[in-house]
Amino acid sequence: MEIFNATNLLYIWGGFVKTIEISALSIFFSLIFGTVLALVKSYAPRPFRILVSAYIELFRCTPNLLWILFIYFTVQGLDIVISTIAFTLFTSAVMAEIVRGGLNSIPRGQFEAAQSQGFGFFATMRYIILPQTFKTIIPALFSQCTTVIKDSSYLSGINVAELMYTANVVMAHAIDLRPGVCDVLCAQLWYLAAGEGVSEANGGSVECGKGTAPLSHRERNRDERSGEQEESCGHYHRARLWCRGP
Repeated sequence: MEIFNATNLLYIWGGFVKTIEISALSIFFSLIFGTVLALVKSYAPRPFRILVSAYIELFRCTPNLLWILFIYFTVQGLDIVISTIAFTLFTSAVMAEIVRGGLNSIPRGQFEAAQSQGFGFFATMRYIILPQTFKTIIPALFSQCTTVIKDSSYLSGINVAELMYTANVVMAHAIDLRPGVCDVLCAQLWYLAAGEGVSEANGGSVECGKGTAPLSHRERNRDERSGEQEESCGHYHRARLWCRGP
């Protein structure tokens, strides 16, 4: 049977679209929920920090497939809703640690300078700390986005018609082994295309500073301090304009 016909290719394309939809929704909600978890774990009172730490360790130390099966058997709804919930619960724990690492990289002087300017906690986070945090964790965030896209293949185990599931259905109708192998390679190319798209989106951050002469340790420290002071002044100025309003 000829498997590379228009009907089968459109069927596989539909699976690829569903993979991207589930991955995009999961990444979006995981980033929001993970940021909240990171803020709670870093700055909330001790009882809340303990609860958040338990949540993060529970999901980070257990397989993603386990939670996909658990949500599948306990939550009723559309497959895209079930898949998004399962991936959000798991990925938000990873996102929380990524964001928390970015928060820990911000110098303490940033908080003290914000307090001296009259900023409260939420204003400091919104206008000063979080913008710098997300700037530093961009490579790790994009790496996790690629992982989510690849791990979406687990959803084929609960009959969600994503890319891997549709490729398996098409391969099951192949009489000869060779077309089936080509079908699997086709699915791999789709995953590769999605992963390369994420990598290209992240390409600008890894090319920063390319082509410049190497600096000594003292010069590099001096430039970092100068850049940090200029960036802090810019953040404070923009934040004051936001708070002051028109």
